[in-house]
Amino acid sequence: MNTSNYPDDTRRTITGLSNPTVKALRALRDTRLRKREKRFMAEGLRLLTDARTTGLLPRTLVMAETRAPHPLLTALEADVVANGGEILEVSEAVLAKITGKDNPQAVAGVFDEFDTSLARVDRASAPIWLVAQALRDPGNLGTMLRTGDAVGAGGLILIDDCADPFSVEAVRASMGAVFTQKVARARWDEFISWLRAGPRQLVAASLRDAVPYRGAPYQSPCFLMVGNESRGLPEEYELACDLRVTMPMRGRADSLNAAVAGAVLAYEVLAALEI
Repeated sequence: MNTSNYPDDTRRTITGLSNPTVKALRALRDTRLRKREKRFMAEGLRLLTDARTTGLLPRTLVMAETRAPHPLLTALEADVVANGGEILEVSEAVLAKITGKDNPQAVAGVFDEFDTSLARVDRASAPIWLVAQALRDPGNLGTMLRTGDAVGAGGLILIDDCADPFSVEAVRASMGAVFTQKVARARWDEFISWLRAGPRQLVAASLRDAVPYRGAPYQSPCFLMVGNESRGLPEEYELACDLRVTMPMRGRADSLNAAVAGAVLAYEVLAALEI
């Protein structure tokens, strides 16, 4: 018997670990299969609430049967149903299998992948944009999204072969910023052609004809570019920048983590532009 306020066809209860739906949801943790399905998973009420406040709702809402009641979850549940989505109530064992975590959050959502074309990016909508080239660590990618949200950036543009921005690891590391920041993907030649077609300042940390990052002449819209974690930026990409800046290394380290460098630069630009 359906004891909820929603129609029977919007809600299912799943307890079997071998259920086909469970297998399909678990497969979203695999990048190849996730890309084929063009869907991704986000876990936790906070992330799903962040998505809801930006107008994004999961097509499937997965909830533990033992979840504690919460007004935000009730509101989310109602909006998902009103939007034509599906509610799945599952056992803790099933939720653990789906998320791959021994102690999973009580709720997870499955979203359609966003359009990540450059055409979606309105450079005039924000004074700061983050750009990552060949960034391979999903944790770093998620951290850059979180930094972008913190400084009021428009989004993150991924150049060449970067980590999957919709992987479970990247979404988790973004702390909800994957829903508040635009994500775009492009090859270098596509990006640089698009960038030069309008106002911009492309900035990168570099040792090549660089000026100190403190007090550098930053301009809006400013595109801050970081490179691969181990190789940095290719020389061609550095030479294409409008401004190259250097950050002092006082200890034995010769560079900062890519995501950390992006954050340091982003806050310097934020202060310089007096936003």
